[in-house]
Amino acid sequence: MTQNNHAEVAIIGGGIVGCAIAYYVSKSGIDCVLIEKNDIASGTSSRCDGNVTIVDKDPGFDSLMSWKSQELTIELSNELDLPFEYRALGSLLVCENDTEMQAAKEWVNIQTAAGLKFNLLDREDLRQESPYFADDIPGGLECETDSLINPYLFCYSLIEKAKQYGLKLQTHAEVTAITKKENFTIETSKGTFTAKKVVNAAGVWAPFIGKMLDLDIPIIPRKGHIMVGARQKPVMMRNVMEFGYLMNKFGRERIVDERTEKHGVALVLEPTESQNFLLGSSRQFVGYDGRIDINVVETMARRAIRFYPKLNDFTMIRTYTGFRPWTSDHLPIVSAVDEIPGFFIAAGHEGDGISLATVTGKLIDQLIREESDTIIPIDPLRFERFSKIPSL
Repeated sequence: MTQNNHAEVAIIGGGIVGCAIAYYVSKSGIDCVLIEKNDIASGTSSRCDGNVTIVDKDPGFDSLMSWKSQELTIELSNELDLPFEYRALGSLLVCENDTEMQAAKEWVNIQTAAGLKFNLLDREDLRQESPYFADDIPGGLECETDSLINPYLFCYSLIEKAKQYGLKLQTHAEVTAITKKENFTIETSKGTFTAKKVVNAAGVWAPFIGKMLDLDIPIIPRKGHIMVGARQKPVMMRNVMEFGYLMNKFGRERIVDERTEKHGVALVLEPTESQNFLLGSSRQFVGYDGRIDINVVETMARRAIRFYPKLNDFTMIRTYTGFRPWTSDHLPIVSAVDEIPGFFIAAGHEGDGISLATVTGKLIDQLIREESDTIIPIDPLRFERFSKIPSL
């Protein structure tokens, strides 16, 4: 066993969450290695949009996490050496009908009461945002602090800086077994590594890592489609979602046609720095089947045209799918595991991995260093919340 194959902390998973953890842990001066079975950002983090948002978060703890993550992302936009297309433009949530508008008003009141920068928008406000909105869209809301990044570049920017702090990086090293005695022994396709502590940041693959230690991690994949489109004239300058996106995310009832409901489709449109745009979204539980479903793609396109009728002339460049790591309460697991001392989980962010990567990385660093004053409360994110209550 060479010294290079031992570390204080081993991080498994090179997506945006694992990269953020690697950055903060390395910055704290802790000897760590990041182990990734393929390349950095080769999984979900390269098959998603780049929203760092509060606008789509439930008021309360969910919003607090995103707010803290936004603050950390601003810091990183100044600290990291490699640019990652950070754009602090704010974002919109648009309503399809008056019922949603009433819900939006209540949403704004709750969020502003919590100190967040939300504003209600009427029909004319939306026309100022884009002349392409359908005439019958009554309005929506905005969150001023939301931003956009390029997740792929962000991962590499984090890793590049972490390496300056001493991070050891092992790519194309698939983990095949983990055992725990005094230290953890991690068998990979690239050799054996040992570490005093292990962080499971493997996203939708986190349950497979857990099983190696006889640990049941309740995360399942939730598939989503994204289209990459182009148009001669830009449709929007900043990110927009429909209010129904929240309904899909949290499993709430919507008033939509059967096909839209079946595929969990809701409008998400994100302009990119290259002047193209990403168009989503869909939500399906189909296991790890990553094949593109043309019926879902057609439903997404039709939903986009509902809000932007003049978008019917856009060019679809490509379509791809990714898997969101879903938990039943829609909160990630960011936690030590009591029954396996030294083992941590940072996974289950569903569609919020981009938004919550930085706060997750910071929190795991604090948990590893056993800080009592953490950046956010840890109880709502504890792994043990999924433990079954024993029957009497």
